[in-house]
Amino acid sequence: MPLLETITDLTAGADALCRRRYGVIETRGGELVSVTLRPWPHLLSLRELWPLGDDWRPPGPADRCRLYYNQPCGCEDFLALRYAACTAGASYKTFRAALTVLDEIAVLKGCRAIVCDAANRRLSDRILRRMGWEPHAPMWGRRNYIRRFASGARG
Repeated sequence: MPLLETITDLTAGADALCRRRYGVIETRGGELVSVTLRPWPHLLSLRELWPLGDDWRPPGPADRCRLYYNQPCGCEDFLALRYAACTAGASYKTFRAALTVLDEIAVLKGCRAIVCDAANRRLSDRILRRMGWEPHAPMWGRRNYIRRFASGARG
């Protein structure tokens, strides 16, 4: 098994997507570019180490979104959306495409839900609710959200 594995077709790569716990979804122009499966989880970002503020954007081509997700050990029924990185000019369509791919991966894996900590204030409570996320596990200074799936049973 290679350290990094790139999937461009979710149907053809379903076995690898179900087997591997950590990945990066990349979309551009509202379309899936790839899912890169990794042997390790996303742990830290520059924004978490250095106070860059909510307006900071990662470098890269315009209209690109990367979502980093983990399937925590011992919590096989859940995915954790660890980090979202959108370049300058990233459209809502591109962001939604990445979230749709994440949903598809969760369904392939038989997950009951996806959880995230919405640290960036540009992600308003209203937009998160519109996208199917609801507040979860309230904690001071954190905005934890969950997106549940009706069919969480493993097949």
